[in-house]
Amino acid sequence: VQLQAFGGGLVQAGGSLRLSCAASGRTFSSYAMGWFRQAPGKEREFVAAIGWRRDNTYYADSVKGRFTISRDNSKNTVYLQMNSLKPEDTAIYYCAADSGRLSQRPDEYDYWGLGTQVTVSS
Repeated sequence: VQLQAFGGGLVQAGGSLRLSCAASGRTFSSYAMGWFRQAPGKEREFVAAIGWRRDNTYYADSVKGRFTISRDNSKNTVYLQMNSLKPEDTAIYYCAADSGRLSQRPDEYDYWGLGTQVTVSS
């Protein structure tokens, strides 16, 4: 599975962005998908994940209520809608695919895309 994330950019605090992650491969629908982020000088952290069943989602406490993860298996794409953005959301955002169960641990994900930069100005 090859993944490509896009949709990042510069936005003011309180604004919104939608990230997309396009996947290649016919087995996309069988993978759990996750979004992670990494800020300068910090470790990569879990943001959100969605199972192959679209009603199974999982969020980090820091983004719960502000971010929404979704997927369209017909388009091999997973999305991250980010609302009410804060300067502390500034990071490189990565999407990842997990052939196992839904997880918030980056070491359990099998495939990673290149990240997309999100910068939130105060």
